Amino acid sequence: MLDKNIKGEPPQVEISYIFDLHKSMIKHKLLLVYEGEFSQELTTSLLSMTEKKIDLVGEDMSIKRKIFYVMMECLQNVCKHSQLNAEKKENLNAIFMIGRDENEYYIYTGNFIEYNEVDALNEKLTKINNLDEVGLKNLYKEMLQNSRLSDRGGAGLGLVDIARKSGSKLYFDFNPVDGTRWFYSLQVKINRNNPVKNVQTI
Repeated sequence: MLDKNIKGEPPQVEISYIFDLHKSMIKHKLLLVYEGEFSQELTTSLLSMTEKKIDLVGEDMSIKRKIFYVMMECLQNVCKHSQLNAEKKENLNAIFMIGRDENEYYIYTGNFIEYNEVDALNEKLTKINNLDEVGLKNLYKEMLQNSRLSDRGGAGLGLVDIARKSGSKLYFDFNPVDGTRWFYSLQVKINRNNPVKNVQTI
């Protein structure tokens, strides 16, 4: 029997979180979890690892394309914030997760945002969730035509496209971290039984 009081060994109870994390991933049906800094190179790696996971279950190609399109948009948003944090020499890690059950895939992202970004982002997400398919399409075209772009890419354009391509509402939350930052969480659902028509259609 292992002697837990061996001199120089760390307390074994502290390592039990590995098993707890493993059980949690199984419980929540998570295929992949990453927490850390994000970059374009990492995005490519996450897409590759996800592809291998999905190939094991023989997923429909149209669903697979939809998953990758939504993943790319979500990860691009996280990368933009990571780049800004790097410019400020701040080490603020973000998180990405993808899970699957019998009916849906779940894509999760979480990253830090500035306090003054919360209201505007909440307003955009709420507006997107209040639109139907036609409304989202019209909003997307309007934003393209008016070139409403910011220094971070497209002021909400990516979120509109995520909602359009996923065909579901965007689930989101904001949690205060300190006086200047909040943690922004996003969940996107993709129906496994509803193949996408054409993810490139405007």
